[in-house]
Amino acid sequence: MSEMPAAALSPVLLNAKRIVVKVGSSLVTDEGRGLDAQAIGHWCRQLAMLVKEGREVIMVSSGAIAEGMKRLGWTARPKAIHELQAAAAVGQMGLAQVYESELRENGIGSAQVLLTHADLADRERYLNARSTLLTLLQLGVVPVINENDTVVNDEIKFGDNDTLGALVANLVEADVLIILTDQKGLFTADPRKDPNAAFVHEALAGDPALEAMAGGAGSSIGKGGMLTKILAARRAAGSGASTVIAWGREPDALLRLARGEAIGTLLIAQTAKNQARKQWMADHLQMRGSVLVDAGAAIKVRDEGKSLLPIGMTEVQGEFSRGDVIAVRDSDGLEIARGLANYSSSEARLICRKSSADFERMLGYTGEPEMVHRTNLVLSR
Repeated sequence: MSEMPAAALSPVLLNAKRIVVKVGSSLVTDEGRGLDAQAIGHWCRQLAMLVKEGREVIMVSSGAIAEGMKRLGWTARPKAIHELQAAAAVGQMGLAQVYESELRENGIGSAQVLLTHADLADRERYLNARSTLLTLLQLGVVPVINENDTVVNDEIKFGDNDTLGALVANLVEADVLIILTDQKGLFTADPRKDPNAAFVHEALAGDPALEAMAGGAGSSIGKGGMLTKILAARRAAGSGASTVIAWGREPDALLRLARGEAIGTLLIAQTAKNQARKQWMADHLQMRGSVLVDAGAAIKVRDEGKSLLPIGMTEVQGEFSRGDVIAVRDSDGLEIARGLANYSSSEARLICRKSSADFERMLGYTGEPEMVHRTNLVLSR
């Protein structure tokens, strides 16, 4: 990989509609002594301005354990998992309070969302989390996300919020993941040790050379080091999101990045986000089930690119859960598309040939009006 020169403006950031911002503990805490409300206030002001410009933003924030330690009067970080979980439980109160008050002061609503690895590994919970976050974004609310440290253990922890930021970017199909850190960005080597280290302004996410620059796979870099950020960028690129690694104390960093200013290191995703998502569905070799549709629904799905509504379904085959990939077949049984089911097979049988107005009576609740939304559909070849 060759280092690329800085560009005056980046269309990747300039055109980004949906943005995930991740801030680490070193930025949100006052040198480990609880939360830095002033610093969080600066970011909340910028987040609010972005929302008012029509952007959709999600904040992934660390800091709960540090704030909990302060509130509990602990001066040293505990090692016992149950004590860390207790500190996180106490600190989450403060973390949510600071973001809520600072965003509200700027005229924007907020929501606290706690996630674990299990939430995103389970397909149904993954889809539930996605639906909730997308609804919050549509309402103009800023979700503030952290790992649910009160219930996780070493086997299911994300390991660091860089990884969590990338998983959230994948979850909501973000355009850009911005990782704010205490470093300017990525250098070709450690600038403290190598005077010839050059700053990397722009590169392709997933380039193996980046990992070597960041310390390599065998590095002893701890949680939150540059290597975790490079790996997070590679993960985010899998769903088409580019990543920026930038210094969090840079004045108005978020606003300047959103306006295309070349700050930090930009790692560009090589795959368009829609292409990545649809390719994932197209590559499913085994599907749990399928739905047969009438001629009208087949035309809307296949020829007009519309969502599949239950009223157009004639039969449900197999057993599947919400979030599973299912086939959509025409009256002759030929697969015309596949996509993510919004309802389980048992629920689908109840609402088959029904309009959305009947869902509450049939299911006991009102969910999505579509069996498969058009953004979760890929036409069969």
